[in-house]
Formats: sequence, structure tokens, C-alpha cells
Amino acid sequence: MNTRIRYSLLAVLAIAVACTKDTPLAPMPGEVVASRSASVSVTDAGAGTITAMTRNLYIGADVDAVIQALLTPDPSDDFDALLQAITVVGQTVYPLRAEALADEIARSRPQVVGLQEVSEIHINIPPLGIAVNQDFLAILMAALNARGLHYALVDQSTNLVATPFPGVAVTDHDALLRDADHVSLNGPVIATIYAANLGHLADGVDLNRGYVVARLLIDGRPVTVATTHLESGNAPGLPGLRALQAQELVAVVGGDTPAILLGDFNDTTGSAMHQVVTGAGFTDTWAAMRPGARGFTCCEVADLSNQVPVLNQRIDYVFTRGLGGPNGKLLGQVTIVGDQPADKIAGPSFRIWPSDHAGLVASFLERPVTP
Repeated sequence: MNTRIRYSLLAVLAIAVACTKDTPLAPMPGEVVASRSASVSVTDAGAGTITAMTRNLYIGADVDAVIQALLTPDPSDDFDALLQAITVVGQTVYPLRAEALADEIARSRPQVVGLQEVSEIHINIPPLGIAVNQDFLAILMAALNARGLHYALVDQSTNLVATPFPGVAVTDHDALLRDADHVSLNGPVIATIYAANLGHLADGVDLNRGYVVARLLIDGRPVTVATTHLESGNAPGLPGLRALQAQELVAVVGGDTPAILLGDFNDTTGSAMHQVVTGAGFTDTWAAMRPGARGFTCCEVADLSNQVPVLNQRIDYVFTRGLGGPNGKLLGQVTIVGDQPADKIAGPSFRIWPSDHAGLVASFLERPVTP
């Protein structure tokens, strides 16, 4: 099989993105638009607060045209699609977006941050003068350090390893960060791939979603935290694959409580995935704290140039177990970040969003245990 063009960077970008934008999910009937300012006060004497954030970083390319080019029997359009994708990656330049993402973390000060699509991109094609070398995690960590924030990598799982074309290498990770001033390890960390996966797609292209599960001490309180990125897409079999991956995740977390699951779960409420997680005793934080608010987090247009948000799917979640107050009711607040026009930043060609996803930040009030 000739893989020099057919499985070039375009194929890598096609499978590395978080979700398919050509099959958006429609709003549920009766949903209302959420206000970012709506919240419940987390101030309570003697109580502690745990804040968690989930954020998909986004590789930054328009892949729909790429996929179509790869699927046509005529390979003559593939290279043009490759060059177009590289151009879009330049327009949505990640180092600039990382500054905005670091600002979000600085404002929210989460003790734990679950990251998805933490990419390493190495594209070096000297005849065309193309050289793109970006380590998303290193760039973000440098931006956090520049703000005086002391975040440390707990661990990361590797989802995608692709070296399909000379001069092109892309690796995709999920990563879990902790505020080193307030969070320490409390046991072994598991960072691995799911047993159920798409796996080998082509020569030099392997896609295996994974997760990070860590037992932590947050301000001295034991909490198990996980981050993941389940498989994307609406093709037959993929919803079932996500449910299998969710089953493994909750099995690895086991009976730990309190526990927090962070991630891009790539499915909606009512899906088999959602039923697996909530059936294991986890609460969908957004649904519990913001009933009736739609909470869309995906997706902006691929080049991030849209003036107003076009988010139309709720697929990013913070699931919790064992963090409730009286009668198990969650106390605290959950907000969306990165979804307002004011969040856009100056790009090289136009103003851009920090990511094609918005993020979620959830704060949970823990009342002190009474004797």
C-alpha cells in the first residue's frame, strides 16, 4: 500500500481531532442558554473547596476537506489538502492560544487540570520551507510558570503515534496536572490505553485512546482523579466503543470516593457512555448544578475565526462521586470558560478562540465532618 500521500499529515490530523464537526448534535428540546455568571456560593465557614478543570487543547486544523480528499479515488488533491491544513495550523498557532489557556488556569486556580489533545507536532519538509515543531505541554507549562503558577505533570497517556510520512510525526496525549503547592500524590498513578480501541489504522498510524488515574491528596484530603479522551465520531459501533472505554475507566477507579472524572467523553446525556458512568455512582456535575442549562462546549469552526460562539454539543464533562453535601447534593459551582467573544485573542491573521472546545471548571464545597 502506498502511504506516502494517503496517510500523510492529513490522515493524522483527521484522527487526532477531538470530535467530528460535520455531524453536530442538535440541542435537546426545552434547553435554555446558560449564563456564565450563574452559580452557587461556595463560601462556608470551616469548609474546604476542591476545584477541577477539564480542557481540550485542540490541534488546530480543518480536517473535513482533508478527509474528503483522502476518500476520493484520485490522489491528486491530497497534497493540496495537506498544504491547506498546515496553513490553518499556522493561523490557529498554538503558542498564542497557550497564553490564553494559561490565563484561564490562572483565573480559576484549579487544584487539578485534565487536558486532552496535548499534541506534539513535528513537520519538517525542507523543500517547501515547512518547519513546525511544537510540544503543547511544554509550551503550556512554560506559560504557567511565567505566571508564577506551580503546576506539575502527574502523568500522561499516549493516544496517537503517527509517523506516516517522511518529515511528519504527530503524537497525541491526555495529561493530568496538579497544583504542586496544594496537591500531592497519594499512591500509584495509572497511565495507559483502553483495552477496546481502534488501534492500527495504517502503516505508521496507531490510534489508542487512554486515561490517567491518580490517587491524590488535595489540601490533605484524599481524592481520586482521572482524565480521559474517549473515541470520537458517530459511525456505527463508536457509541458502543465509548461505552466500553467508560466501563474500563470506572472499573479502574473502582470504589474510590471521593472521585472526579475529567475529560472529553465525546457523547451526550442519554448515551450508553453516560449511563455507564452515572450507573457507577457518578454525578454529571453540570446537569446537577445547572439543570436546564445546555452547557455546550463543542465546537468552534476549525480555523477558530468565527465571531460569535457556535458551540452546539455538550461532550466535555466533570463527573463526581462522594463530594456531595447533605443528602448527597453537590454544593459549589460549575462554569464554562473560553466561550465568550472576549475570550478570543489576536492571531496572525484574525482573532481566534483559545480552542475549538470550551472548558469546564467545577468547584465543590466540602463541609467538615462533624463528630
